[in-house]
Amino acid sequence: MSLPPPGKHWRSLEWEGRQREYLVHLPASAPPQGWPVVLAYHGSASSAAHMVEFSGLDEVSDERGFLAVFPQGLGPDRLRRTWNAGGCCGWAYRENLDDVGFSAAILDALAQEFPIDRSRVYATGMSNGGMMAYRLADELSDRIAAIAPVAGPMSRPPVHAKRAVPVCHFHGTLDEYAPYAGGVGPRSSSKTDFHSAEASVEAWRQHNGCDPAYHEEMLPPIADDGTVVTRRRWTGGRDGAEVVLYTIDGMGHT
Repeated sequence: MSLPPPGKHWRSLEWEGRQREYLVHLPASAPPQGWPVVLAYHGSASSAAHMVEFSGLDEVSDERGFLAVFPQGLGPDRLRRTWNAGGCCGWAYRENLDDVGFSAAILDALAQEFPIDRSRVYATGMSNGGMMAYRLADELSDRIAAIAPVAGPMSRPPVHAKRAVPVCHFHGTLDEYAPYAGGVGPRSSSKTDFHSAEASVEAWRQHNGCDPAYHEEMLPPIADDGTVVTRRRWTGGRDGAEVVLYTIDGMGHT
């Protein structure tokens, strides 16, 4: 298998009669068993290239040795790209785009071009992208090992995933776009009535069969930004699956 040089490479494929794009960041060397894959979904009104800068996952990819893949959403113009996360958001939701199918097609294309570890495919995302990660866990659980949504709640419980999927959710208590406690955010452009962060992880705790009791820990500060981070972890799920919620007290939509 002849590989392109390390670094960033745009790729495209046709899906639903449209040309869809994604950006792949290759680390320097592949492990013998193949690269793990992290799918990283941008938020509303953003892009794959901005998600690279926002997340820094290209640098982590080089350090840890995985393929960082940044899918690009669609919109009526480049400033209004979104994902159809099932109950949100924007043009992609209204047009009922098959972004789950697009994500599966990306994985198919990656497997054709790169040596990947199909058992270690993960999804993360910011805001609307985090909601997309939740939808993938629900509808593509046979291909997604675990998810880590950021500031993006689950868009449409209950859960129907075929297997237990570990979830690690990050959310700020002062989020004015997708409120931690749920509801319509005062700065939300879509005016979606969001589920809360806690309701999102509770739906997956129940689905994964984790114990109702959790272990809570306040984490030591690593930045002088006025925030306090609390981690709650529910364990004992099927096949070792757990659910983790990072609550960032004092943090907004980031």
